[in-house]
Amino acid sequence: MTAQITTLASGMTVASIHMASAKSVNVGIWVKAGGRDEASGQHGIAHMLEHMAFKGTTKRSAQQIAVEVESLGGYMNAHTAREETAYYIRILPEFMPLAVDVLFDILTESSLPDIEIERERGVILQEIGQSLDTPDDVVFENFATASYGSHKLGQSILGTADTVSSFSRADLSGFMDTHYGANQMMLCAAGDVDHAALVAAAEQYQSKLGVASTAARSAPSWQGGRMVETRQLEQSHLVFGLQAPAANDEDRYALMLLSTLYGGGMASRLFQEVREQRGLCYSIFSFSQLMSDTGLFGVYAGTAAADVNEMLQVSCDALRDMRQNLSADEVERGKAQMRAGILMGQESVSGMTESMARQLALFGEVRSVEEVTAKLNALSQDDVIRIIERLTADANPSLSLIGPSDDVMSNDDLRGHLAA
Repeated sequence: MTAQITTLASGMTVASIHMASAKSVNVGIWVKAGGRDEASGQHGIAHMLEHMAFKGTTKRSAQQIAVEVESLGGYMNAHTAREETAYYIRILPEFMPLAVDVLFDILTESSLPDIEIERERGVILQEIGQSLDTPDDVVFENFATASYGSHKLGQSILGTADTVSSFSRADLSGFMDTHYGANQMMLCAAGDVDHAALVAAAEQYQSKLGVASTAARSAPSWQGGRMVETRQLEQSHLVFGLQAPAANDEDRYALMLLSTLYGGGMASRLFQEVREQRGLCYSIFSFSQLMSDTGLFGVYAGTAAADVNEMLQVSCDALRDMRQNLSADEVERGKAQMRAGILMGQESVSGMTESMARQLALFGEVRSVEEVTAKLNALSQDDVIRIIERLTADANPSLSLIGPSDDVMSNDDLRGHLAA
């Protein structure tokens, strides 16, 4: 499956992938602006604007939008991330033009009714409260702060009760005017979709789009910080990690393979060493987060307070042992696992749309499955060892913990274990 890409006269990108076996189409508009693009005093405004998108336009009320889409069996949703905001509808192929009409309507003719702003403000405040009550959410937010400090990447996408309570209609429309222009937007679709029909549908509305201010993003500085919050919980929730390459770095493939081998499944080093061999936790995994100008590689685990330091020690030992004793068979297993994941991902219209949009935003193109698979196939033990050494050479780990633990290994000790 190959992506077809067209740039409209307005500067908007239209991309699609036809999936022969699909019975539906997922179509969405991705805006290259997210939480890190908020100005001072705007913390959480990108997320609040995402909530407001389906709340009424000059020609449709919030209820009319919902009824019009769902009466045709459609499903609509949106999400806000660090570097993007996305609005999408999954629907039967014959109703794709309606989905495009609704998407352009909510993003060019949103009326931002005051009554809906106040109602949704309350919803978001509840969402913030729910998040604060969920330690395995908060520990990741705190890890971002420990890693990036006061930089926008260190802030919660949700915002705070104070900032969300302060946003006015003018604030929301101002953020939209600044960032929601043709040059910052991509219309993407995957499934049973005809590219020419998608382009034709988009061309009807592009005159409504202005030109957005290109996001002036400041580069983050890795802090290697620490946030430990004592709570009376059954478990301590812990995240630790290291600065990693950005999304456009050639080592990203080796980093993804490392994450798979280190903590990406039941056969991974972390699962086997920490859970199976020692029974120190129920859940443990590694992850990588790749952004346009930075990245991170981390580990999450939930464990008993008395076992936190042993779990950290064993996790560091497992990474160090990979650097010293990584077999060719293990690397081949990880590559097979990743190849299968890529191929299985081609069965999801939503997953394909999301992947296409992310690649366009980061690289300006969509890499074929064959190209990505070739990169994976070319990886060797040396590549994995090299990325481990790159991560740990000047190890400056960040750490966050929420739970009953009050005697947690210092960052200096953690650094020593990782670099040993």
